[in-house]
Amino acid sequence: MSTTADTLAPLHADMTAWRRDFHAHPELGFQETRTAGRVAALLEACGIPVTRGVGRTGVVGTLKVGSSPRRIGLRADMDALPIAEANAFAHRSTHAGLMHACGHDGHTAMLLGAATQLARTKHFDGTVHFIFQPAEEGQGGAKAMIDDGLFERFPCDSLFGMHNRPRLAVGRFAVRSGPMMAGGGFFDIHVTGRGAHGARPETGIDAALVAAQIAVSIQSIVARNIAPLDNAVVSVTRIHAGDAYNVIPQTAELGGTVRAFSRDTMQAIENHLRRVAEGTAAAYGATATLDFRVPFAPTINDPEQAEFAAAICSELVGADQVDRNPPLIMASEDFSFMLEKVPGCYLNIGNGIAEGGCEVHNPAYDFNDQALPLGAAFFVRAVEARLAAA
Repeated sequence: MSTTADTLAPLHADMTAWRRDFHAHPELGFQETRTAGRVAALLEACGIPVTRGVGRTGVVGTLKVGSSPRRIGLRADMDALPIAEANAFAHRSTHAGLMHACGHDGHTAMLLGAATQLARTKHFDGTVHFIFQPAEEGQGGAKAMIDDGLFERFPCDSLFGMHNRPRLAVGRFAVRSGPMMAGGGFFDIHVTGRGAHGARPETGIDAALVAAQIAVSIQSIVARNIAPLDNAVVSVTRIHAGDAYNVIPQTAELGGTVRAFSRDTMQAIENHLRRVAEGTAAAYGATATLDFRVPFAPTINDPEQAEFAAAICSELVGADQVDRNPPLIMASEDFSFMLEKVPGCYLNIGNGIAEGGCEVHNPAYDFNDQALPLGAAFFVRAVEARLAAA
């Protein structure tokens, strides 16, 4: 008999308790010691062997049943954000200035629920790796686990992850083949001119003016250098120069973010940023240097794995409740680095459309506990289908 959300109903209370405990005790990236310890203890209580400290604070549980060499990976993220929570419910954050504002508490609880169910039923033949990742929020947790030998130590033939989506009804999924979420780049540009008295600008090279001109010129990169059908964003989000009213600053700094759906486009934007910064600065007699970093690769779902995931979702909730062509998402996700190593799929699960609901990274956000059994059921069914016993 196939697993459904109703099958996970007996675990709903436990998953809710786990989720709310994680919510009340948020930890930033690479500081998830309590969360990782709790995850490891719950896995071990189910008889699942655990490896701690993968990528510093990551946890991997491994459950092997039967003799098949087939292997599947399931991933959840564990870290919180440096946001002061505005909620007043009983499970609100007990750590000032920190909260689970992105639903990683729910993702972790769903995967724990799936692990608990699979350890009980063992309706599969092969190996499941339950991957609990630290530091997803821009700190490189996925790369840290990969660099620590994640897929050499815990090989996977396919890989699946999930994120809640506010404004999508509970009971619905969204799955997209190919590019799904943008890669995210951060840049800093350092401008050096020549300082001078504010009353004698002709004796200096105004770094503030140069920075302003660079910021304006950057706006042409997407409009005039990127193909119109190739979605991309370049945003200057900060400029700093000078500390006094009567001093022309010698240096200035500006920084911002880049979003694109392919590595090639990210590289093209980096090249154009460098050209614009250096060329504009040279035109004014100044110099400029660019520091460009890519903390998030584009999230690109393998077509075969996306079709498999969509079929599992349809089995659980009905095809009419699965959006197979949702809009591209300009936000970024570092599960993307894992998908560059192993074919897999990242999908969205509805977090609810109730009035008063809000987007992630908001101080009033909370994960919807009604989604827990359905998310856990997806992971369980993915294992049962991919590692079906002969």
